Amino acid sequence: MVGTVLSLLPAQAGSATVTPSIVVVLVVVALALVLFVTEALPIDVTAIAIMVVLMVLGPWTEVSVAEGISGFSNPATITVLAMLILSTGVSKTGLVQSIGKRMASFAGDDPMKQLAATIGVTGPVSGFINNTPVVAILVPVITDLAHEGNSSPSKLLMPLSFASMFGGMLTLIGTSTNILASSVAADLGVEGAPFSMFEFTSLGVVVLIVGSIYLMTVGYRLLPERVPARDDYLEEYEIQDYVTEVVVREDSPIVGETVARAIDDAVFDADILQITRDKETFFEGIDSKRIRPGDVLMLRTDRDTLATIAELDGLDLTGMPRTEAELEEGRDEQSLVEVVIQSGSALVGETLTSTSFRQRYDANVLAFRSRGETVRSRLDNVELRIGDTLLIQAPADSIDRLAQNPDFIVAREPEEPSYRTEKIPHAVAIIVGVVALASQPFLPVNIVVTALAGVVAMVLSGVLRPSELYESVDWDVIFLLAGVIPLGIAIEQSGAAALIGQLVAASGDVLPLLGVLWVFYIVTGLVTSVISNNASVVLMIPVAVDAANRLGANAFAFVLAVTFAASTAFLSPVGYQTNLFVYGPGGYKFSDYVRVGAPLQFLLSVVTVLGIVFIWGVRA
Repeated sequence: MVGTVLSLLPAQAGSATVTPSIVVVLVVVALALVLFVTEALPIDVTAIAIMVVLMVLGPWTEVSVAEGISGFSNPATITVLAMLILSTGVSKTGLVQSIGKRMASFAGDDPMKQLAATIGVTGPVSGFINNTPVVAILVPVITDLAHEGNSSPSKLLMPLSFASMFGGMLTLIGTSTNILASSVAADLGVEGAPFSMFEFTSLGVVVLIVGSIYLMTVGYRLLPERVPARDDYLEEYEIQDYVTEVVVREDSPIVGETVARAIDDAVFDADILQITRDKETFFEGIDSKRIRPGDVLMLRTDRDTLATIAELDGLDLTGMPRTEAELEEGRDEQSLVEVVIQSGSALVGETLTSTSFRQRYDANVLAFRSRGETVRSRLDNVELRIGDTLLIQAPADSIDRLAQNPDFIVAREPEEPSYRTEKIPHAVAIIVGVVALASQPFLPVNIVVTALAGVVAMVLSGVLRPSELYESVDWDVIFLLAGVIPLGIAIEQSGAAALIGQLVAASGDVLPLLGVLWVFYIVTGLVTSVISNNASVVLMIPVAVDAANRLGANAFAFVLAVTFAASTAFLSPVGYQTNLFVYGPGGYKFSDYVRVGAPLQFLLSVVTVLGIVFIWGVRA
């Protein structure tokens, strides 16, 4: 990246001066981009590393210690933290889930009604509750809606994510990206910043309508049916040949051994999932149970390994279940379900072995999807990542516990959810109060103040318990904000933003201002597709503001173009968390996002840029 910039300087930057500070900061930016794209380190570790490097190299990055840690006290960080807590409070009441059930009764088995209901609920709700938890809440609702209506969840889950992005642009608090962009623009002295609560609602409504029409027409036809309409996980994950039952013969050498020691997992990729003995099935806490002759063992392994184990350990093959119904036949107390690893989950970066997943959650993992790849063998030592979807077999009470665990999104509604429905009026009143106080002009109150007051009100009214405050926060996002905010400071103070802005401003010689504005939208969208949306805002806004100033353009218009582009990233599953949440349950491939998202990204780039020019103007 640095080399590219330097090579362009003589021809395009004129009198621009390359200082050691600029070179150092651009190297740090390049390193940050590599870490974000490769996911070599967890996102929170990358953010802290950026912060530390900026402070250690302070003489060159021009970032003091106070500025290096300023991200933790930045109003954007605190506001996002508070909004995540408020969103959790709403989810605890079951309000969104209740709306989803009404949606299901309206949609029935009509695919277009299902899609319309999905978009119609998700979009508006995401304008007032952070869109990331909205998607986490609605994934099981939409999945159940699809299966009950005999539709493929693949036709609804990507629209769910995309609609949440449309809705996130209705208000300032719809997404953390808006809040961060508002703060960064204000720090740069952009006229019109920070944003008011409904600053860009008019354009957000246009984006929501245009995007919804696309999803209801062209997008629906482009969406694949990766997941079968009928709910059969064995077929969907193609694991019929990886789960089988065997009978233990009297001469078997594993007779008398405990389940934990019966099969040498250092040699064989196999797990004993459960034991059936005298018509009674055991699956919880079976590691210490000793194997007896005649026991029927359910194994997870492949055919080649099974043949070897059966020969060495004296086992007789009884058959392989071909469907989920066959697998669960006679086992009413347990079932199959998908769980998605949440952002901020303690399992991120761990393995099934290191977390003692089976013992800890009383659940067997049969397979999982990671970044579009289905893993059916050697599961125990694969590192888990945000958005990974595990196919587990577990009893109903274990599934209910997983549904209450903030580490997971369970892609099926619990049969007896424990929502605080009596607190719905309190939660709604608090959200309305936060929005109303932050948006009224008579007594100007900063959104960070009203959001924190809302958190206090949630606890005092009993919507949230004090112990739930900490688990409500997606700490990955908070540490990301804390790490990239000083990076934005370094880009501005070192002169890197001015240098790149001057290079971009040179494009004004061949492009009209409208064209330069559109280029910023497109570039931001592409950057967001490979790194975090929040990181792309911090990187792009200082450059956009500097370029606008050099071109005599409206800097606020350029800030809005970057903000909308970063908040509506459809090209990949990794640029936006909501895309990751539906990646596994929808059975999508990376190419699905490109096929459906690319036309949408281009369409909204035109609509958004023209809307910005029409409403706010492009000239200073």
